[in-house]
Amino acid sequence: MTSAPLWRMAQQTVHSEMSSLSGLGLLSLLKRRLLTPRLRQIRLLVCDVDGVLTDGGLLYDEHGRVLKRFDVRDGLAIRMLERADITVALLSGGRSGAIEQRAAHLDIQHCHVGVADKQQGLVRLRAELGMARDHTAFIGDDLNDLVVRPVVGLLVTPADAARGLRRQADWVLRSRGGAGALRECGEALLASQGLLAAIHRDGWREGNP
Repeated sequence: MTSAPLWRMAQQTVHSEMSSLSGLGLLSLLKRRLLTPRLRQIRLLVCDVDGVLTDGGLLYDEHGRVLKRFDVRDGLAIRMLERADITVALLSGGRSGAIEQRAAHLDIQHCHVGVADKQQGLVRLRAELGMARDHTAFIGDDLNDLVVRPVVGLLVTPADAARGLRRQADWVLRSRGGAGALRECGEALLASQGLLAAIHRDGWREGNP
């Protein structure tokens, strides 16, 4: 149960924003505020791809190649996180070529595709990076992502994720997959560590993601 002092602190923090939010928006914001101590610990953000960085749709060309649409604003979030020494990794059950191309464009060093068991894949990735459970967050959108829950400190999901995953996630985002979900999570991570205000004030100078 949330302690009374923490609840009051969260209420005070969101008071100035309540006039512009209602319903699920306010609940999501309050949830994020309550998660701030856990967000501050995150040094590794692992992302599923289909349904998180994309809307989950698959387009095939006449040669059978899969085309995917990525949100450029998510790309900037990845650049900002990496600059803040928060490692971003991709962990996907799919294998299309488009994932690897996007990872290369964003200089993502840890891109794992065709992963059948995501829990095992994530445990291996954590071991490779020497990353503790409490320092690791995962964003996924479907039931095959639920298996990572025991090995991460924070399980996050887009607004349009599978219901079974939403029910057990630590945080359900307001944004949908492929439409700013990673950006929302990334900005919350940066804000929790006191790094977002300067970017919002001064802007970003390091190229197009």
